[in-house]
Amino acid sequence: MTQIVILAAGKGTRMGQDIPKVLVPLNGKPMIQYLMEQVKEAAVDPQPIVIVSPENKEIIKQALSNYKAEYAIQDQQLGTGHAVSCAQPKIKPETKKIIVLYGDHPFLTANSIKKFAALEPEAVTVMPTILPDFSGWHHNFYGWGRFVRNEKGEIKAIIEAKDASEVEKQITEVNPGFMCFNKDWLFANINKLKNENKAKEFYLTDMVGIAFKEGYKVGSVTIEPREAMGINSPDELKIAENLINS
Repeated sequence: MTQIVILAAGKGTRMGQDIPKVLVPLNGKPMIQYLMEQVKEAAVDPQPIVIVSPENKEIIKQALSNYKAEYAIQDQQLGTGHAVSCAQPKIKPETKKIIVLYGDHPFLTANSIKKFAALEPEAVTVMPTILPDFSGWHHNFYGWGRFVRNEKGEIKAIIEAKDASEVEKQITEVNPGFMCFNKDWLFANINKLKNENKAKEFYLTDMVGIAFKEGYKVGSVTIEPREAMGINSPDELKIAENLINS
């Protein structure tokens, strides 16, 4: 059994809006609804868990009233690792895998969700996108985490852009954030996350480094840049509107 966790607790301040970020309209529809439609179509988890904040729970619940979902509260914004740990009480004992998605990524397809769910990670599988370069609309990805591989080509870590060296910033294999975990491994290790980074947050992406150090192979499923696109600013919203209409 696979359960899907959707992170949606972020505020819309960078978007210049006073509504939760995932409810900012894209072509007249809250961006999280695009993702919910694909999750529903993928039929991997009939009732995904949506992580919300105490302030935005009711408004998000209302916006998603046509979809089946459970809600878990992240009472403080302490990072993506902390957000996923807030879902733990809602995870069923028989669940084998947990897929983590983001409510501000409206282009992910049901097909990719199904592909992800078909894998059997010993620890974790990730979903990179590879860019030709950071020019044009691909410049949006410059602020994303980079996949760092060892000399054998194995993924050994994800380095967030704000913590990356100038050399690491040249890497064009970037992280949209989608991850598929072996449930038992995830919850046995999530408390190892530390917030020793510039944002002082518990990054879920650090689970990749933990898995690599423990000797696990970190699997990957690559997706197209369009499908990976996230929305964090008014400029990115404009680009997403162009993409959706193209």
